Amino acid sequence: MNKIKKSKARTFCLVLTMLFFAAGILRAQDEQKKQNSDEQLQARVQQLYQQFETQNRAREFEKAEATLEKALKLKDVATFHYMRGRVQFRLGQFEASVKSFDQYVKAAPNAESRQWERGISMYYAEQYRRGAEQFELYQTFHDQDVENSVWRFLCMVPETGVKKAREVMLPIENDRRIPMMKVFEMYRGTATPEDVLKDAERGEPDAKTLKGRLFYAHLYLGLYYEVLKKHDLARQYIKLAADKSLISHPGINTYMWDVARVHWDRLRANPGKK
Repeated sequence: MNKIKKSKARTFCLVLTMLFFAAGILRAQDEQKKQNSDEQLQARVQQLYQQFETQNRAREFEKAEATLEKALKLKDVATFHYMRGRVQFRLGQFEASVKSFDQYVKAAPNAESRQWERGISMYYAEQYRRGAEQFELYQTFHDQDVENSVWRFLCMVPETGVKKAREVMLPIENDRRIPMMKVFEMYRGTATPEDVLKDAERGEPDAKTLKGRLFYAHLYLGLYYEVLKKHDLARQYIKLAADKSLISHPGINTYMWDVARVHWDRLRANPGKK
């Protein structure tokens, strides 16, 4: 009887061992399948990212946006929201751009202070108060950027008017880019548009350097005249800033060129709007 019991016990242990062994094999197979699936997913996301980069460089923004949408459906990557926000702005989709930047900030809150593009999208989406707050926050990241102070001013004007917005402009003391300090003084009311254009020629720059300086002078003159409701002058200078020959100029931030181009597109689409 004891021999029978021992035999049954050995058989049971053997079966149990075989079951555990089989279960281990199945787990290993499942883990391998999951790893293979993850690797395939990562490879597909990487492929889509590279496709986006190619389309973005070629300025095929509609295709670039669609590619990012596909990538985000596969994997929610924070920086994809940021890149989508930039592409959507370039497509003139201002509210969608703000939402994408918001999603990025939600996923990467430590990056919020650096999101000047988000502030510009808020301005064009007419979310002026949020835009002003974004530029105030950016000031804590970079406090010597005239453009940041100017865009905050532009966001404030619709609600406070020019006089009040001037009084509380974010202080800038040393933006080394010519003629940005003179642009700042113009917005503060202590320099003229003529002063800005003259300052752009300081030091007798070569033709290429002068073109880069004049881009920023023209863009911010156009925005300045628009605030003052001098619409013919605003159109004149925005058009100059949106000149297609300036796209690849080494002294011009391409995204800022797109700001000029988007603004000019809006003006052309509403020729009678004052």
